[in-house]
Amino acid sequence: MSRKVLLNAKEIDIILHRLACQLVEKHTDFQSTVLIGIQPRGVFLANRIVKILKEEYQLENLNFGQLDITFYRDDFRRGEKPLEANKTRIDFIVEDKRVIFIDDVLYTGRSIRAALTAIQSFGRPKEIELLSFIDRRFSRHLPIQPDYNGRQVDAINEEKVKVCWVENEGEDAVYLVSK
Repeated sequence: MSRKVLLNAKEIDIILHRLACQLVEKHTDFQSTVLIGIQPRGVFLANRIVKILKEEYQLENLNFGQLDITFYRDDFRRGEKPLEANKTRIDFIVEDKRVIFIDDVLYTGRSIRAALTAIQSFGRPKEIELLSFIDRRFSRHLPIQPDYNGRQVDAINEEKVKVCWVENEGEDAVYLVSK
């Protein structure tokens, strides 16, 4: 198995700040906007974005939650072992709000489809946007595109994009892994 570095820690930091800036440009004070990290890996990205928004843009009253999509996935009964759910934490109203889903890798689009279904349990948002750190644009199974995109990666199906966060894997890096 080989792995190639696509992004190092410095490049990741630059992209995170650019994404945060784009969110501020569009949503200004976030009064009618909520941020939702998609469990499990989108939460690491979402935490980083929220930290930048609070520390560098002094946005204190951000509504930030975490959404588990395990039982909304179209493949959750297909595996050999049972899936383990993550925590959902949404302690605010999404009804009539602008929701920004945050996930690390947009691949087939199926996770986002599951998130679109799952969020309906919390109300009917006014609008939903998608922020993805890595967009594997040629691998989509569903017509889903990000509104905010860190980097596009063209990888063949056997290749995997691995996003590592210092909080989870001990380093900030993005790798292209091939068998």
